[in-house]
Amino acid sequence: MPLPRFVADCMVGKLAKWLRAFGFDVVYQPFAEDRALLRAARERGALLLTRDTGLRYVEGVRVLFILSDHVEEQLRQVVLEAPLDLALAQPLTRCTACNGELLTASRNEVWDRVPPFIYLTHERYAACPDCARVYWAGTHVQHLLDRLAELRARAQREEAA
Repeated sequence: MPLPRFVADCMVGKLAKWLRAFGFDVVYQPFAEDRALLRAARERGALLLTRDTGLRYVEGVRVLFILSDHVEEQLRQVVLEAPLDLALAQPLTRCTACNGELLTASRNEVWDRVPPFIYLTHERYAACPDCARVYWAGTHVQHLLDRLAELRARAQREEAA
């Protein structure tokens, strides 16, 4: 089953970043005009995530109007209304900066792009082939996985209710 695709407007940048961190494909260009966002959503068969009332009802595009300005509630709304099956999440497989698919990288490949302490204390890395950003399993990884687990549990409770 293919993973869902999203296009996010400038009003939901944090949401886009979290969805990418969970492994979902999210086009997010904060300076894109409405026409470009709509075209991208149509061409990709993606759900447009927006807080722009002018984009709330657009013919020929699936739109999810995001109600809250708090990212926790935004994530919850996407899970419930998209709907988004969090069992499909593939955390830490996409670049949170540009949406590229991360590739495994060796220490030798990234030595000049990570802080010395990180180089000395980590063996495993991932790199974005599109923007060259490097990732490693820092303390933020457990926080991200905990947040994903909490969202999954909450979604299951709400489905059961």
